[in-house]
Order: sequence, then C-alpha cells, then structure tokens
Amino acid sequence: MATKALFNSVVNWFIRQRIDQIEHFKKYPRETQEGLLFSQMFYAEDTEYGQKYGFSTISNYKDFQKKVPIVSYEDFEPYIEKARQGQKDVFWPGVIKQFAKSSGTTNAKSKYIPITAESLEDCHYKAGKDLISIYVNNHPESELFQHKNLRLGGSAEMYQDFNTKFGDLSAILIENLPFWVEIINTPCKKTSLMSEWESKMKAIVSEVRNEDVGSLTGVPSWMMVLLQRTLNETGKNNIGELWPNLEVFFHGGISFKPYKNQYKEIIGKEIRYYEIYNASEGFFAIQDQARSDEMLLMLDYGIFYEFIPMEDFHAGNRTAIPISEVELNKNYAVVITTNGGLWRYLIGDTVKFTSISPYRIKISGRTKHYINAFGEELMIDNVETALKIACDKLDVSISDYTGAPVFMTNQSKGCHEWIFEFTKKPNDIQEFASIFDNTLKTLNSDYEAKRYNDITLKAPIIHSAKPNLFYEWMASRGKLGGQNKVPRLSNDREYIDPLLLLNKA
Repeated sequence: MATKALFNSVVNWFIRQRIDQIEHFKKYPRETQEGLLFSQMFYAEDTEYGQKYGFSTISNYKDFQKKVPIVSYEDFEPYIEKARQGQKDVFWPGVIKQFAKSSGTTNAKSKYIPITAESLEDCHYKAGKDLISIYVNNHPESELFQHKNLRLGGSAEMYQDFNTKFGDLSAILIENLPFWVEIINTPCKKTSLMSEWESKMKAIVSEVRNEDVGSLTGVPSWMMVLLQRTLNETGKNNIGELWPNLEVFFHGGISFKPYKNQYKEIIGKEIRYYEIYNASEGFFAIQDQARSDEMLLMLDYGIFYEFIPMEDFHAGNRTAIPISEVELNKNYAVVITTNGGLWRYLIGDTVKFTSISPYRIKISGRTKHYINAFGEELMIDNVETALKIACDKLDVSISDYTGAPVFMTNQSKGCHEWIFEFTKKPNDIQEFASIFDNTLKTLNSDYEAKRYNDITLKAPIIHSAKPNLFYEWMASRGKLGGQNKVPRLSNDREYIDPLLLLNKA
C-alpha cells in the first residue's frame, strides 16, 4: 500500500511539472519555437549542411527563410544516403546509427528517416510521457497505471546497411524503451516485434486474452482487426466483457471517423478516445481536451514548424510562414525542422488550425493524397466528414475505402469513383451515394461548383467491396501491419484499378 502511494505521489509530481511546462509554451509559442530553432542551428552549424547554408550567419527567421531551402525527401536523399553510409556530421553532429524505414513511398522507393538520440528522447519518448500526463491531468480518477496497455507495433526486423541499421520506427522505439515501461505493456517485447503478420496476430491474441487491459494504443484499422480476432478466439460478446477495466484508446495514423461506430459496437461500453499525430519524422500533436478531437501542437519537442498555404503549394509556390502567421480553417502543407536532422522538410501532411491560442490542429490530408483532377480540391477531411454524416444517417459502418477520378473523354464527363468496404451495408447504396455527394457539396464549394448541374463532374460511382478486400490487397503488396495505411484519395487510378480488379476475382 505504501509502495503504491509513493508511486502515485511521484507520478502526480511529474505530471504537475510537465503540465506547467506545456502551459508555458502555450503562453509563449513564438519564443519557444524561435529559441528551439536557433539552438539547433547553433548545434549543427559545423555539419556539412550547416556550412553549406551558412547556419552560423543566420541571426533571424527571415535569414533562415532566405538561406535554407524547403526540401522534399528526393531533395534531401543524397544527404541521408551519406549519413546511412556512416559519414559523420552530415546534417546533424556525429554519426546517426538508426533510420526508420517509412511505409510511405517516394517514386516507389522507401524513405529512410534519421533517428537521433535527441529525437528519440526529446521528441518520441517525451510525447509518450506527455500523452499520459495530459490524459491523467484531464481524468484524475483514472486507473490507467493499475492495468496493462495493449500496444500494436510493427516488425522487429532491423537491417544492417553500410554502417547503420534501419527498420520500423515502432521497432526502434520498443527496442530502446526503459525496462519499467515494458512492465505496463502487453504483449511482451518479443511478441510485439514479431515479423510475420499472421503468426504475430495469433501470438498477440494468445498473450493478451488473459491480461487485464486498461488502454489500447495503435492505428484504428489494424487494432480493429486484432480486437475482432480476440473476440473470435475468446467467444466473448464484446471487448468490454473481456476487459472490463478498459477506459481509453490512444489512436493515430489515420482518421478515426470511419471507425467510431465500429468501436462503439465492438467494445460494448463507453470508453474515451484520444488522438495523436506522429510519424517517423517526429511526434507533432496530442489531443489535450477530453471532449474535442482537436490536437494541441506540441512546440517543445525539438521541432520547428512552418506552413505553406495549399493554394500556394498547388501553384508551385513553396514560400512558408511561421506559426505566428497562420490563419484559422485554412489548409496548410507542413514543413518541419527537427532534432533528427531534417531541415525545412516537407512531411507530406496537410493540417488546419482550429485554434491559435493555443495552437490546435486537425489533420486535413496529404499533399499527394487528394483529388484535384477537375479543380475540385477534394481533401481527406471533407471526405471523412461526409462519410460520417452518411453513415450516421443510414446506420452504416465502413472499414476501408479509396477514391479516384474517372477522367473525361470525348464521349463523357468526369466523375469520382469510390470503393467502400462496408462492415454494415446500407439498404440502398444509391441513397448512401446521394447523401455522401450532397454533403461533400456543402463542405467544399469547389466540389459543389464542379458538380453544379453535372457541368464538369457527374455523380460519383460507388462500389461495394467484398469482405476483406483491402486486407487481401494490402497483403498482396506486402503491406500488412500497423506501419502501413490504405491510401484514401489519389489524383490518379494507381490504387483503385487493382482494387476493382481484385473485387471481381
């Protein structure tokens, strides 16, 4: 009893200290960000990259804008390749020994994201502690520490290449976790990091079915697969029956909107849902309010943020602005400078600010995952919202989907084509299509203009996928596991055509 009281006392002290620090950067966002930027430039000024772009001569943000270019992965790859070969002081002091192999693709090649000691400790692990601190601060009655956290990570396979190693970010994080964190996590490290997906799922179910789980952490789509298999194996009616102390799901990676009703059904009781925004490049934001799905942009993780308005980005203008100049409800491409050694790097995500005091965001999509074949500027947040409304109205559930344009020909106008894998189908798919289409019109004026009287765009084509279509498709591409995501939108037919073909098989 005394040990538990001491533990709670230490935890509460740590939480109070950290909440005070978070309040400080919320109060002084510009100062926090600029201080971080210049300390990192000072630290890296003698690297090859720092010398090339004159870090030591930069004394203000305007200089930084002028002298240091905004880069994509393709632009920065030559420096990453040097670092992967073991060269030191390329873009960050010393030798970088580990790289996260990203599931994202750039010109069909994997991306290798540098992971430094600073990015591990001051970004990824700090964020994990903050997630707990924020949650417990919001819910002081929580019993989180009395039960296990079920995590769903990636493969442990680490590959030696040149003088460095690369693998899934989750493997790097789990391998470097302190021992005391392992005590509260399930499954064990060995099971968590198994490589072959089907064997891994069986092993996880076998291990966690008898645990006392209080929280879940993972990507909604893959966690749903695990929970369904666990129910099948245990014969329980719902997850709440199996784990009565489950109180929260910490989720990220993809939008939770299409899965909300499914989780409510499969869990069978009310729990809390907290969203996080992280990637191989860094950990960026955490939902800090219990009743809101906005996320607080974390400004003291060694990441300096800049933003490019999407109308400028589409026009080829890569002029970025600092956080102090952003506007509400406007789409921005995110540019980051990190303690992992990335300098003015386009991560490929787009966000909208829902608040600027403090800075809270929602993920609105990807710079490459959108549909703009006819000037409709359709982003993922429009689609997710429209789908939620259509699903709620018709009591429908969707597990996965993707959409793409049908291009104009001499004989016909263009339209959008969608394939949805329903876990609970609509009675009338045309009614579903109509609600979805009409809601998109209310959410996106460009889409509405193109759909007006079918002048440019005809009504969307909707297909119902056979069960497990997306799982089969991901398996055929070697993309099973929590690090991999189904592309929701595409400006070409790279994804939808193979899916439609597989759906007929």
